[in-house]
Amino acid sequence: MTETPRRKKLIETGIPLKVINEESAREKSLRHGLPSTLHLYWARRPLATTRSILFAQLVDDPSAHPEQFPTVEAQDAERGRLHSLMGRLARWENVNDGELYRAVREAIAWSGAADAQILDPFAGGVYSARGTAAWAGVSCL
Repeated sequence: MTETPRRKKLIETGIPLKVINEESAREKSLRHGLPSTLHLYWARRPLATTRSILFAQLVDDPSAHPEQFPTVEAQDAERGRLHSLMGRLARWENVNDGELYRAVREAIAWSGAADAQILDPFAGGVYSARGTAAWAGVSCL
């Protein structure tokens, strides 16, 4: 059996923490439109963080595709574009942005993760996977 080489993921090379942290902190002060306003879950994580981290785990880092991004500059430019998508994903106001989610789905499909299944065993929110993966499952322990 031939083993497929593992490709480096975006989360392994760095993520835009400043933007994600700012949006996560801001999300805690929003009092309308968020699922968290319906019920206070004791260990809920900000959805801004969840959406961004899921994306970074699914998408390949540009350095994993030297045939498409042969130079460090090309890799940095593509990484910057992906980081920009992550920053936009973090903003709650963009949750219904069809153009953003189209770009996110394209990036995930480009990485070969279009059929990814995301399981959240603590039911912390299927909302985070909405629009990013083909299937998301939740359960409550």
